[in-house]
Formats: sequence, C-alpha cells, structure tokens
Amino acid sequence: MKLPDEQHPSLEIRERSDLPTFFRNPFVHELRFTPLEKIRIGVMTVTVFPVRVFFAVFLMLLAWPFAFAASLGRSELAVETETWWRRICDIALRVIMRAMWFCGGFHWVTVKGEPAPPSQAPILTLAPHSSYFDAIPITMTMASIVMKTESKNIPVWGTLIKFIRPVFVSRSDQDSRRKTVEEIKRRAHAGGEWPQIMIFPEGTCTNRSCLITFKPGAFIPAVPVQPVVLRYPNKMDTITWTWQGPGAFEILWLTLCQFHNPIEIEYLPLYTPSEEEKNNPALFANNVRHIMAKALELPITDLSFDDCQLSLAKGPLRVPSNSSLLQFNRLARRLGLRTGTTDTVLQQQASRARNIWGYRLGLEDFAQYLDLPVTAMLTELHSLFNQHGDGQIDVREYVIALSVACQPSKAMDTIKLAFGMYEAKEDRAIVEKELASILRTALGVAEVDVTEMFSAIDTLDAGKITHDDFRRFVVQHPDFAQEYLLSSRETPSTPHTVPLTNGFSVDHYNTEEPTCSLPGQKRKED
Repeated sequence: MKLPDEQHPSLEIRERSDLPTFFRNPFVHELRFTPLEKIRIGVMTVTVFPVRVFFAVFLMLLAWPFAFAASLGRSELAVETETWWRRICDIALRVIMRAMWFCGGFHWVTVKGEPAPPSQAPILTLAPHSSYFDAIPITMTMASIVMKTESKNIPVWGTLIKFIRPVFVSRSDQDSRRKTVEEIKRRAHAGGEWPQIMIFPEGTCTNRSCLITFKPGAFIPAVPVQPVVLRYPNKMDTITWTWQGPGAFEILWLTLCQFHNPIEIEYLPLYTPSEEEKNNPALFANNVRHIMAKALELPITDLSFDDCQLSLAKGPLRVPSNSSLLQFNRLARRLGLRTGTTDTVLQQQASRARNIWGYRLGLEDFAQYLDLPVTAMLTELHSLFNQHGDGQIDVREYVIALSVACQPSKAMDTIKLAFGMYEAKEDRAIVEKELASILRTALGVAEVDVTEMFSAIDTLDAGKITHDDFRRFVVQHPDFAQEYLLSSRETPSTPHTVPLTNGFSVDHYNTEEPTCSLPGQKRKED
C-alpha cells in the first residue's frame, strides 16, 4: 500500500484551518511529574488519600439503602408516578453523591448554561469523554445512561446504577444494538415522561486533545438534543483514563492525592435537527460535534473507536508508525465498506478476488467491483493500492486491508485469508514476491524486504512456502514483523516527538457493528 500523501495525512483537520494540523494522539495519556510534585503526592498518599477513600466508600454504602428502596417495584417499561418517599430518596442520593465527590477533591463544580427539561431535550450529548469521573454530571442530574447488563449485578454499585433507570445493553445478545437503539427512541419520543438520557457519543475515552468521530446512536431518534461539554482545568491531568497510559487504580490514587480537582460543566443551547439531519444521523452527529468543538476550542478528527482498535491491537502485525491502514480505515468506514463485514463476508470477498486473479482493476472496474459510484473518496481509496502509479490495482490487496481493519486483533486469520488468495492451486504455496505483497498490505507500508525472512521460513530452499510453513515460523518468532521487517525502517516524515507503533504523535503541536475489547488493553468504551 502507498503511504498517505502529504495532502491527505490521516490526522489532518480539514474542518478547521485555524487549528494546528497535527495534535496529540487522543488515545494516549502520559503523566510526568516534577520532583516537588512527587513529594507532594507521597505526602498526600500517607495522609489524605486513605481518609478520602474511607469516606468515599462509606458514602457509597450509605447511598445503597436509598437506591434500593427507590428501585422497589419499578418497571423497566414504564415510569411510575413519583411518590413523596421516592422524591426523598432522590434528594438524599443527590446529596450523598455530591458529598462523595467533595470528599474526592471535587470541592465545587462550575455549571454554565441552562439545562433543558426532558420534554425539550430528551437526550444530552456529553463530550469529551475522558474518565470515569465523567460520572459527576450523571450523579448531579440522575439522568439515565447506556450501560452493559452485567453492571446491574455488581454489589452496591449495581443497585445505584439501576436507580437511574439506564438503558441496558446485553453483549451476549446479537440483536442488542438494534434493541438499544429502539429503547432510546422509545424513551426519547415519550414527551418527557422518562428521565433524560446522557450519552457520550465518542464511544470511548480520549485525552481531551480533540473530538473524535461521534457515533450516531444518540442522533438516530431524530429529536432535539442538548450538547454538554466537560472541562477539567487542573494543572496536573490525573483525570484522564484512556487506552495507553495510567490504569484505573493509578488514576484514582493520583486524583485523590490532589488537594483540589476542578471541573466545569457547560450546557450549550438546545440543538434541533433539520429535516435533512433527521434523515441522516451521521450528518446530525457531525454538526453537533462542530458546535461542541467550537465551545471547547478543540480540533476535530475523523478518528474513531475503530481506529483505536486498529492502532492499538496486539499481535505480530502491529500497525507501524507510517502505516496507511488508518487512512484506509477512515475511507472504508465512510464508504460503508466495513458495515456487516463478518468472517463469512471476508471469505466471500477473498473468493471473488481469487477468481479475478491476474486482472488489475482501474478506478471504474474497482467501483463496479464494490458496487459504488466513482467519487473523490473512492478515488482516494483506490489510489492507496495504486502501487505502480499506473492506475491499476490488485484487488487482493484491498481484501487484505479490509480484513485487518475489521479484525485488527486477528492478524493470523488475515494472513491465512491472504495465503488462500495468493497460493498456487497445485501445491498451495507462494513465492517471495507474493509474501512481500501480503505483508506490505497487512502492515500498510510502501515496501518491505522479506528476503531474510523468506529464507528463514524456506528451510528446504524450495523457493516457495506454504501457510503451514509460515505458521510454524510465527510460533518460533511471534514478533517477526519487528524482528525482520520493521526494525530498520525509518519513521515517516510527519513531524513528531515520540514515535509510536500506531502512527500518531504523543505530544506534538506546531508550537512545540459490535464493540470488542483489545487483548492486553484496558476496556474503556461505553
């Protein structure tokens, strides 16, 4: 695959030219402390920290009987008439939860703007989503959220969760996504009868350096939404809990070791969708994102949770820093090529690609192959595979890239799929040039030198290898990509300060359809 052109960098901010072109990787958070800060944290650890933990646990246990009493006799399908004792429980829980956050150092919460009532804004969209401390506005309003079903079985916490009447998502139910959307729509169109639903449309935690792509779930009901932006204007960012960085307990410990943790919650004006936005949830979501980014003075990017999965997936084929797979993933998502792409669909795509083996596809043929019209976006996708600059591509490379994007943690499944497209029928083997093509595409780089690696696999010096040969080699060399392919390659010309394996810069500025967890990574998606 070709590397991203300079005019199409994967982190380019097309929408806001007044902002720097490159910014921090939103899925990485790095903490650095001065010696004085370390001393202060040490002192707070042995003095304030245990006291705060004790009172936080005590207040949560104190809240449990109120939540339990208020949840008795509740129906999941209807809102019961509010009684005086349920009202008392609600007030008591708000006070207890506020006291709990106060004990954690959130001494005061700055609230700007006017919150709209449920009858006007049944859905609240919150961003950026960066921490489990984002639960503060939820406990202040007792609004509903979208939670996995397993959460209600957690002792104490599960009872508190059930009190706010969340929309539960069952990960074991294959039809869960549709049911969740239908439940959100049902509540949103109830005329304010149900509590407001708070949704973090980014779908995962970032470091607040930008707003990533909003998922459409909050916008499918096509009802007015009220955007809500969150700010943590503390000097030392111990709040952020994202994919690469401090773990959950470390974040809790460091935050409770800060004397004060400020937070700002700003309610933006109600956003009523146009007819076009009602029929196009993605457009609706993007327009709301623009408004929130302007209020936050943050850039926006096409990166999404899918890109997080791709860039942070573990395994022998980790995406290198100059990979064009992130650009491919963005284009494939926008063109709808990822939707419904299961293992079976990938096998069918591979079979089609093998049947047209030997035919190189121009742009028109590629559009016909995908059953899509020729657009600027499709042209950009086609150019990624135009390795020789002659306007012709090998469609097998497209299938490999699609497999990597759709199942980033299953690198060996992708390799097996690729071998099936390239291997000769008589002996099911491939030659060195074909192995180079497979690995070049799977890594999303312009060139790879596989000579040394091919010789190590081809122990019989037959000039060809099978998938079984390759698999045995990987068992002995699980980091073969770093060992044989990427160790001597230079990082891309894109300016950055700390090279990463996912192609983003950690801290560079110009002035300086189901979700799955990733192997070895902390789970932080909603």
